[in-house]
Amino acid sequence: MSRRIALSAAAAVVVLGGAGAFALAYAGDEQAPALDGSTARYTAPQGDRDGSFTFTTDVTASSGVKSVKVLAWPADSSLAEQEPTAKEMADVEAATCESTGDDTTKCTYRTPVPAAEATPKGDWYVATLTTAKDGTTTLNTKTTTFTVK
Repeated sequence: MSRRIALSAAAAVVVLGGAGAFALAYAGDEQAPALDGSTARYTAPQGDRDGSFTFTTDVTASSGVKSVKVLAWPADSSLAEQEPTAKEMADVEAATCESTGDDTTKCTYRTPVPAAEATPKGDWYVATLTTAKDGTTTLNTKTTTFTVK
């Protein structure tokens, strides 16, 4: 009787060990979300007409995209000394995303620039915090640049 129990226990260890190895191998395939083809466009207000800021990017994430947070910031600002952190980026506005394939998504962020608002001239950076549905994140404080003239 004890021989059968020992064989059953050994078989269980092999099965559970194999399942655990498979789970670890699968988890190892998960990669942080990656951005590609990121562009930023700033249109200045004219007269009493508002301008706009638009950011577009393609995101690849094997589990899908949960969110892309977007923050434009002047290169000549206090953020240049201490760039935005993931914690700070978690509170900024999110882009709108649409799936374009199995693991790719196009995300667009658009916001008006009021005519009454004075936007600092010069180079600007766009920071992004991308979160996949599996919880992995990618913070890029200089995803792309644009110039306000």
